[in-house]
Amino acid sequence: MTDLNVINAEIREGAGKGASRRLRHQGKIPAVIYGGNKAPATLAIEHGPLKHATERESFFSSILEIRIGDGRTQKVVVRDVQHHPYKAQILHLDFMRVSDKEVLRMSLPIHFTGEEQSEAGKASGVVIQHLVTEIEIAALPGNLPSFLEVDLSGLELGGIIMLSEIQLPEGVAIPALSEEGTGDVMIANTVHIKESQGTGAAAEAEAEAEALADLEPTAVDDAEDDESGDSEEDRS
Repeated sequence: MTDLNVINAEIREGAGKGASRRLRHQGKIPAVIYGGNKAPATLAIEHGPLKHATERESFFSSILEIRIGDGRTQKVVVRDVQHHPYKAQILHLDFMRVSDKEVLRMSLPIHFTGEEQSEAGKASGVVIQHLVTEIEIAALPGNLPSFLEVDLSGLELGGIIMLSEIQLPEGVAIPALSEEGTGDVMIANTVHIKESQGTGAAAEAEAEAEALADLEPTAVDDAEDDESGDSEEDRS
């Protein structure tokens, strides 16, 4: 595991609104780890290094290692990050323990590639829309990619890309394609811009709004975890 995915932490003493406020004044973030058939653990993490780490997209889709001051280490994934409403400050983090032998479900970002090389990308008056930007997958931690890639180089005029067309790495599945009540959805398409729409960002926005109006709601949402080791008061 690279140092970029390692988080140094210390056991947090005290709980509640006042204790969390004091931690933040010290430049630290209150955090909690839960899951894995163990009791929740409350932590304090230095704000600066962690704020820098969260600027990487892969931070939210990778297995992280938390190193506690007493020498213990735990593999985790991020489940929730709370930000200050207007300051560049993280207020609280939730981490969930992971096991190498248990399938993990989490959302991964989609990276669209090859757009400029496609027939649709080269055509005048055509907009390629990315209708879905992240997908929930299921995989063992050892098979977890940091993102899913969708190649648009073969996209033709009037063409679409469906969720089922994503080329998945070995050991990775998309639960939405097999669960009852969900199914295949469109993740990218092409839209011809009308003369009245003009060009540029405004035209793209108008075209996207028209396409989304006809698109069925996607059921590929994050699996929210109801567990939490911190109270609402502690996150204030």
